[in-house]
Amino acid sequence: MNLVYLLPVGNVDALLLKFLSDAIPRCLPVECKVHSAILDPAPLYHPERQQYHSSEIIERMQSLVSPQEWRVLGITALDLYIPILKYVFGEAQVGGQCALVSYHRLRQEFYGLDRDDALAQERLLKECVHELGHTLKLHHCQDYRCAMASAHAVEWIDLRESKFCESCRAKIQFPSTPWKLRQIHKVLFS
Repeated sequence: MNLVYLLPVGNVDALLLKFLSDAIPRCLPVECKVHSAILDPAPLYHPERQQYHSSEIIERMQSLVSPQEWRVLGITALDLYIPILKYVFGEAQVGGQCALVSYHRLRQEFYGLDRDDALAQERLLKECVHELGHTLKLHHCQDYRCAMASAHAVEWIDLRESKFCESCRAKIQFPSTPWKLRQIHKVLFS
């Protein structure tokens, strides 16, 4: 089975990691485990922006990835950016092993609204599936309901589903043995 390691980047709630390790396999034909390491993001802080450069974190993640690990998904509460955007919800290596997702701007409290843990978890799951999709060589999709739809605001994430559209599913190639194909079909097409 394809194994996704969830890597805490900074302080991440253990219950949130447990939620993701249970929820991601319901959306993708993978297993999830929490990585034994924790990445310290402190040296990657950019005080001029009061944010963390997501590409630099992914570069640091690479040093924790062994060739036999299928995917490593960093999870963080930090506010992320790339130089051309004010913020990002996540970033991934297209066709690579590493992806990163932040729940900093996925929480209702960030926008001055009442806390809604269920909504924050739903948004985080959608972003995780989205960034893992990029590691599977998927690009942004025009179907706004597809997990691969582009989202520059949480309202767009809320419109997405946590699964890929038919067109995106057709492009995915999971390494697998023949006896696992039935399980993969069930996850992707149910």
